[in-house]
Amino acid sequence: MAKIVALINQKGGVGKTTTAVNLACALTEKGKKVLLCDFDPQGNATSGVGLEPHELETSIYELIISDKPDVRAAIEHTEWVDVLGSNVDLAGAEIDLISLPRREFRLKDVLDQVRDDYDFIIVDCPPSLGILTLNCLCAADSFMVPLQTEYYALEGLSQLMATVRSVQRGLNKKIRIEGILLTMYDGRTNLAVQVVEEVKKHFGDRVYAAVVPRNVRLSEAPSHGKPITAYDRSCRGAAAYLAVAEEFLQKNP
Repeated sequence: MAKIVALINQKGGVGKTTTAVNLACALTEKGKKVLLCDFDPQGNATSGVGLEPHELETSIYELIISDKPDVRAAIEHTEWVDVLGSNVDLAGAEIDLISLPRREFRLKDVLDQVRDDYDFIIVDCPPSLGILTLNCLCAADSFMVPLQTEYYALEGLSQLMATVRSVQRGLNKKIRIEGILLTMYDGRTNLAVQVVEEVKKHFGDRVYAAVVPRNVRLSEAPSHGKPITAYDRSCRGAAAYLAVAEEFLQKNP
């Protein structure tokens, strides 16, 4: 049965989608059966593996509002990873879900149909703390926080952890922190070093030893619809995400 891991951070531009795509693809490369679920209306994880969000026959939006979703038929099989894709239609789900039964558990009900088909399901959450992210937290066994090594990142982290504690109390008692992944790291700046020290002081061994550096090739890869290992395997970004996947598997043997 698959472990479901939500990639979550209410701030945009922190490397969340980059991590979701490249972790999922690196795990597949290491022999695991992985499903990448794009639950962000921007559809960037979908396009990041070469799919056109607006051309999806069935998106995750249709699945979560359907009473009898055919999940397996909606899965797109790409060269690197299986995908449940998203597009702008999902933006309307915030309103549509209000009147639906089990509105916090619609994504869980979808993913539970295919849990037995995979080792891991990686969910790319939207950059907010609304009903869509609540669905991600209710569906997930654990959550990973990609954290940009900048000052404001620490402020957002405390708000995020408060939201998770609220979900643990009422909706999903089993969810646990998978880890905090430091992204966009530039060791030449004092601020980055200080943020790393502060995060490690509060979260200890839950902070991944592997760190994702600032890397131009990582920024370029999505525009080519490829994970970083396919776009430029020799770059520092590719080495970083392969190390992240290795560390992830050590934590999840």
